[in-house]
Amino acid sequence: MASWRTAAEESAWVVEVEKAARHGDPSAEAARWRRHSVYRVPACIKDLNRRAYRPQVVSLGPFHHGDPDLLPMEEHKRRALLHFLRRGGAGPSTSRPLAQLAAAAVADAAEQLVGAYQGLADEWRRGTPPEPEALAKKREWFLEMMVTDGCFLLEVMRTASGWEANDYADDDPVFSGHGLLYNVPYIRRDMIMMENQLPLLVLEKLVAVESGIKENEDFVNRLVQRFLSPTAWPPATGVGLALHPLDVLRRSLLAGPAASPRTPPETAATDDIIRSAEELYEAGIRFGRSPTSSLLDIRFHGGVLYLPAIAVDDTTEYILLNLMAFERLHAGAGNDVTAYVFFMDNMIDSARDVALLTARRVVYNTVGSDKAVARLFSGLSRDVVLEPESALDGVHRQVNAYCRRRWHRWRANLVHTYFRSPWSFLSLAAAVFLLVLTVMQTVYTVLPFYKGG
Repeated sequence: MASWRTAAEESAWVVEVEKAARHGDPSAEAARWRRHSVYRVPACIKDLNRRAYRPQVVSLGPFHHGDPDLLPMEEHKRRALLHFLRRGGAGPSTSRPLAQLAAAAVADAAEQLVGAYQGLADEWRRGTPPEPEALAKKREWFLEMMVTDGCFLLEVMRTASGWEANDYADDDPVFSGHGLLYNVPYIRRDMIMMENQLPLLVLEKLVAVESGIKENEDFVNRLVQRFLSPTAWPPATGVGLALHPLDVLRRSLLAGPAASPRTPPETAATDDIIRSAEELYEAGIRFGRSPTSSLLDIRFHGGVLYLPAIAVDDTTEYILLNLMAFERLHAGAGNDVTAYVFFMDNMIDSARDVALLTARRVVYNTVGSDKAVARLFSGLSRDVVLEPESALDGVHRQVNAYCRRRWHRWRANLVHTYFRSPWSFLSLAAAVFLLVLTVMQTVYTVLPFYKGG
C-alpha cells in the first residue's frame, strides 16, 4: 500500500494537476471559450448523418482545408484573390499595395480569428512543445488562408448577386453565368456547414481595406443574407456583425414577430404530447399560413394554427441540421430553430400530414413524394435536446387545451363527416328535410284527435 501511495505522490500527473490548480486562471479559460463560434461537430451528432456536415465543393477555414476532395477549388480561390486585388487597386490611394493592407488588416484580428475556431490553437501546440518558428509559420498559413477564403466569398457573392458588373471571362468555370449556375448552389450549401464557417470579421476587414470605409457591419450582413436566403426577412441593422454565414442565416430565418411568451417551468403544461397535423385536424383545429416566414411566427388563435411557410428542397435537411448543431454547441445561441424542428417533426408523422399542410400552403414540397418529406422531418429531431423554456411552449399549451374540449371534437366530427363534400351535405340536408316532414305529418295526424276530443 505504501509503495502505491509513494508512486502517486511522485507522479508527474499529480504535480501537473497541483500546479494547474494553484496557478490556473479560470477567467482566462472562460474568455477563451467565449471567443469560440466555429465548432467541430461531435461524433454523436455527426454519425447520424455525416453527409450533412461535410463540405462537398469548397473548404472555408482550417477544419477542412487540404481535404483532397476539395482541392480542385483552391485554384479558383487563388484566382478570386488576384481578381479582388487587381480590381481593388483602383480604390483608395495608398503607398502600400492592397495585398499588404489586406494581410495587415486581417493580422490585426489574428488572435480573435484563431480563437473563433474551437481548439485550433491547442492543436497547433499539441505534442512536443513546438518551436517558435513553427508556430509563426502556422499563423502565417492561417492568415493567408483567411485572406484567400475571404476574397473568394466576396467575389462569389458579388458576382452571383449582380451588385457589380461581372468582369470575369464569359467562359470562366466558376464566375461566369454558366459557372454560377452549376457551382453556386454547391458553394452556398457548403457555406452553411458548421465546420466550414468563415468569421465575417474577415469580410469586414477586407471590405474596409477595399473601400476605405471602416463601418461595414450592416453591409456585410446584408451581402451574406442576400446570397444565402434572398427571400428571407431582411437582417436587422445596427445589431452588430454576425459571427459567420450560418449565424446570418439563422438570424434571417428567425427575424420577424416573436412567438408567444415563454412559459415558466412551474406553470408549464403537463401534457407533453404534440399531436400530428391529422390528429389536430380531427380535433377541430384548422391550419393557416403565417404572414411572415419567421420560424418563430407560429401562433394559435380562434381555432386556427398559423405556421410559417417552408419550402422543402434538397438543402432543407442540411440547413436545419447545421443550425441545430450551432444552437447545441454555441452557448447563448438559443434553442429556437431546434424547437421549431421538434414541433414540426411531431406534427408530421405520415404522408397524410404532409398532404394536409401542403393543401394549406404551409409546406411546399419539391423533393418528391409526401412520404419523403415525412421521412426527412422524422430524421431531423433524433437525439434533440430542448431547453426547459421553449419558444413554442405557449402555442403547445393553447393547442392542447383546445383539443381537450369535447365540444370542439364533436363539432369537428360533424363537419368532417357531413360537410366534407357537397354530396354528403346534400345527404344530410335531405335527411333533415325528411325528418321535418315526418314530424309535421305526425303532428297533423294527431292534432284532429285532440280537437275532436
